[in-house]
Amino acid sequence: MLDYNEVTVHKYIIYENEPWEVVGSHVFRKQQRKPVNATKLRNLITGRITEVSFHVSDKVEEAEIDKKEVKYLYTNKGEFWFCEANDPSKRFQLSEEMIGSGAKFLKPNIMMDTMLFDDKIIGIKLPIKMELKVIEAHDATKGNTAQGATKSVKLETGVEIQVPMFIKEGDMVRINTDTGEYADRVS
Repeated sequence: MLDYNEVTVHKYIIYENEPWEVVGSHVFRKQQRKPVNATKLRNLITGRITEVSFHVSDKVEEAEIDKKEVKYLYTNKGEFWFCEANDPSKRFQLSEEMIGSGAKFLKPNIMMDTMLFDDKIIGIKLPIKMELKVIEAHDATKGNTAQGATKSVKLETGVEIQVPMFIKEGDMVRINTDTGEYADRVS
């Protein structure tokens, strides 16, 4: 059990009999009153975000979230297919809602962790940074590169992102999967 002030960012808790991730936490005290922990929670099953205040007398159960390594195989008609890391015959399918915004960065044969709650898959943890190849990029025009200008390029997974003007077709770039933004060029 966690005390009210131990409910901090990146902890997994049980709230209303469901697993939640703490995405924001701020302990404060109003005048002569007892301290309060104002948290922002994200439901790991539905993705819903809510704000909850925990008081000094509150105790919160920590959620047992297990991890299992899986390999991404392919996408077919909106279905994302995976297999267990050490047993390719054990295949399963996950919806795009469960994978989230990182689905656009998936490329075949990458390894990642699934999050399990009560032996059910409730989500995917993508690598924070992924290396992808640029398959379509326009040339930089002379004179428009002075102020750190960016251009749109298409990556091997089909997603378009903004990158600096010096990135060319065929370059490998590192992408932050949380923000969906360019991080750096891989040499």
